Amino acid sequence: MTDETPPPPPPPGGGSYPPPPPSSGGSAPPPPGPALPTESYTPWATRALAFIIDNIPVAILVGIGYVIQMVTMQQTCVGGGPYGGQYCVDQPSGIGNIVYYLALLAAFAFAIWNNGYKQGITGQSIGKSRMKFKVVSEKTGQPIGFGMSVARMFAHIVDALPCYVGYLFPLWDAKRQTLADKIMTTVCLPADRG
Repeated sequence: MTDETPPPPPPPGGGSYPPPPPSSGGSAPPPPGPALPTESYTPWATRALAFIIDNIPVAILVGIGYVIQMVTMQQTCVGGGPYGGQYCVDQPSGIGNIVYYLALLAAFAFAIWNNGYKQGITGQSIGKSRMKFKVVSEKTGQPIGFGMSVARMFAHIVDALPCYVGYLFPLWDAKRQTLADKIMTTVCLPADRG
C-alpha cells in the first residue's frame, strides 16, 4: 500500500496540460497577476525630474524660435483713424514667423523621437535613462514599441485635463501610475530591475 495520490485527470476535450514555461537564464518579464509592492515602482519625484530633463531641449528649441520672432518684429502704421493721427502696431516679420514655426516643428520632431521611438524601443527616453528607470507594459514587462509610446505621449492629455491631477496620481496610486499609464497599461520600473 502506497501513499501516492493519482495524477489529476487530463483536461476536458482531450489533449494534455500545457508544458511549463521554459526557464530563461536572463531576466524574465514580471508575471501577470498581483501587483508588485508600491516601493518596486518608480517614485513620483524621479518621474517628475525625468519629465523636466526630457522637456529641456523642447523648451530651448521653442525659446530660440520665439526670441528670433520677437527680435525681427516689424512696425506697421496706419493713418487716419476715427480721431486722426496714426495708429502703429508691431507684427512678426515673415522670416521671424518661418523660424518660429520651424523651431516648433523641430521641437515636435524631437519629442516624437525621444518619447516615441527611443522610449518605445528601449523603454527609456533621455530623461528616463538619466533617472535610471523605464516604461514597460504592465502585462509583458517589455518596452511598448513606437506606436504605443506615441499614443501614451498623447494620452498624457488626459492627465492634464482635470487641472493636471492625472500627473499627481503616482503619489497615491499602488502602482504609481498616471491616468495615461492606466489607459495604456504601462508601469515605470527601475532600469536595473530584472
